[in-house]
Amino acid sequence: MPSDYRDSDYTWIRELLDYPRALAERLGFFDDTSQIQLPEDPIERVIFQDRAKMAIRKVAQNRGHMLMVGRPGTGKSMLAEMFKEVLDRSIGDYLRPQEAILAYPGKDKNHIRVAYEMPEKVDRALSDIQKALEAAQNSSEEFTLEDQIRAVRNVKRGLLAAAFAALAAGVFFPPALVAAGLAGMGAIFMYMQENNHRVQEKIQRETNPGMRHDVKYLHDMVPEVLHDPRQERELMVRISEPSARNMKGGFRHDPYQSGNLHTPCHKRAYLGAHASAPIIYIDELKTLVKMGYMADLLEIMQNKKYILEGGKDAGSGAADRSENPLRADNIIVACCNHDTLAYLQEEGDGAFLSRIEDKGEIVDMESAVPETPETIRHVAQYIKQEIVNLGEDFQRSWGEVITREGYESVRRRSEHIFGKRLPADFRLQEREFSRGAVAEIVKELRCRASDGKLSSILRPINGIIKSAEFEAILENSTRVEPGHVRQALVEHLSLEGNLSRDIGEHKKYLKKYITSMTDSIGYVVGLAVIHAKSSGQMYGQPLPIHCQITVGSADKVAAPGKIGEIAQAAAQNVRASIKKVLKNIGAPNLGYEMHVEYIQAHGGVEGDSASVAMDIALISDFIQQPVNQRYGVTGSLTGDIMLAVGGVTEKVRSIMDPDLGMGGACIPWLNKHDIEPLLINAEAEYIQEQDIPGIRIYRGEDKTEPFDIYFCKTKYNAYTILMGLNREGVEARMTERSRMDLAFLRNARHAPEPASGEAIGAAG
Repeated sequence: MPSDYRDSDYTWIRELLDYPRALAERLGFFDDTSQIQLPEDPIERVIFQDRAKMAIRKVAQNRGHMLMVGRPGTGKSMLAEMFKEVLDRSIGDYLRPQEAILAYPGKDKNHIRVAYEMPEKVDRALSDIQKALEAAQNSSEEFTLEDQIRAVRNVKRGLLAAAFAALAAGVFFPPALVAAGLAGMGAIFMYMQENNHRVQEKIQRETNPGMRHDVKYLHDMVPEVLHDPRQERELMVRISEPSARNMKGGFRHDPYQSGNLHTPCHKRAYLGAHASAPIIYIDELKTLVKMGYMADLLEIMQNKKYILEGGKDAGSGAADRSENPLRADNIIVACCNHDTLAYLQEEGDGAFLSRIEDKGEIVDMESAVPETPETIRHVAQYIKQEIVNLGEDFQRSWGEVITREGYESVRRRSEHIFGKRLPADFRLQEREFSRGAVAEIVKELRCRASDGKLSSILRPINGIIKSAEFEAILENSTRVEPGHVRQALVEHLSLEGNLSRDIGEHKKYLKKYITSMTDSIGYVVGLAVIHAKSSGQMYGQPLPIHCQITVGSADKVAAPGKIGEIAQAAAQNVRASIKKVLKNIGAPNLGYEMHVEYIQAHGGVEGDSASVAMDIALISDFIQQPVNQRYGVTGSLTGDIMLAVGGVTEKVRSIMDPDLGMGGACIPWLNKHDIEPLLINAEAEYIQEQDIPGIRIYRGEDKTEPFDIYFCKTKYNAYTILMGLNREGVEARMTERSRMDLAFLRNARHAPEPASGEAIGAAG
């Protein structure tokens, strides 16, 4: 029978062994990251996302909008910051608002008017208004009783003059002395009255130094500055929960709503991002959808202006609004995931997306990029950037201690943090990555992607880089070496990673137990992965599967448990594949019930990567041929062909632990490049089983603990590795089994029914 493989296929597999050498050549431009030069262009600090970076440059040139769609950690927020920095360097002085925004009283107490004016002119006008108000407020006269005092003084003087005149007349006419006495007494009384008025005047002046006019009604008419461009210099504002309150602005609540204490509405007005920020960055567009602000945003993007309105219906500012519109010529930079994009495509027939495309671009962020010399350089650059950032963090945290007390104090204080003694020459300084350490990061990025690509989800890698740095610092190593990175990978696990590690330990024990207790007929070791939603990393684990075929029952496949729709469809696909083989070999049309059990998969199973494993287990049970339990298998089955699946690198890596007792794996031919990361820092050689090519990786020193990986194109290649039977052998055994089943059914139909007593006796 012709082989499934061509001569070039064997050459391609041998070429996989050259990957470690090729990677070393691509990393040959440096010895450690101290030789890496960081780009001056801020946009180039974001790696991998070439399409997004080019879109940013175009949008920045055109002052358009931008929507970035992608998974968390691909660099959307960083690109937004770079976008702002590029615009700030180029035309930031023109983008920033130049005019202040003022609010005036409107036609009634619930309306205001807004005006735009240069800040210097506003300062002069407000200064003049304040001086005029002060003058009006302090224009009242000082308290005085001068009129009363003057009248009393005049009477006093008249009485004194009369007394002296009467006294002179008394020399010649004695009765005049009586008049002189009376006039003198009156003058004394007037003198006392004058002093009394002066005391009253002094008391009043001391207790009430001056009466001020009530000019609150004038203060209430003074314009309010809502935005001063000299004080608010930020070019971009970041909005996490877009709503009418923080995007458009509104009117604050007035706690003094009665009497003469109420606050006019123009003094309670405040502005949102639309009126004050040239660039609005919406970090997660899903929140905008949840907050119900989409309709308002679409209108403002279209009209570039809006009316400032009050808030909730029950609030004191519900009836307040502006008579004229505010300007809102904003640049919108937004981010979202693919699920939100699907909603936006349906919402209003894609109205928001249409607004973005009208004056900007929608960019799909790369979740993985091909491994090329250029992307390898980007990885080294990214590691260098994180090293620089870590050094800045150390300086912020410990710079003052180092300056005042020196590194010896840092060492003593760090011993309290780490709970152990540190070397005498310990230095809390960032370390450069060696070339081998960078290769380990490249390996990890390859493991988190597939098809020869590097993962673009870089945020989780930051934690690994920092953990490796601390491993080197605590060892007082001069550089970060590959061992530090590997240790960091063990310790720096996400929530799903810790869960996967616990489940993986259970699965290893379960696999060993099942192998020791069964004849391996109908049992196969499948391979599964757990996806970490936060980091994008995949964690592999063995997935024991047991299958049975029963003749004479309903012609169906049963896969109980928490099985997803894709996994259910995969089981149906396997059934169709087996039925096709039975038809091709001319087997009689018998009813076969196929039962699939994912052993203790309590968390559920989804995906079609176990379809090849199901097929092998069903065929094993059908022809009663044991399956080699030392090999795992993964792949998607369509007819007889094995198609590529995701997470192959992690699946294979999960069963390479020698303690598990696994000796190899069968993977789809199309996943051949996913084995390349496993060859880094490992001895390997080419192998071949009949016509099936493979690679043997040695897990121990001196070429011990071999682990064989075979690249299968069809399910019959997997039969050869796992059951030791080729296509002809399997089909012959299936033909024999179907004939036996047919004979069994015929005998069952013609056999006489047992007597009731015999049946009872048999039951007993």
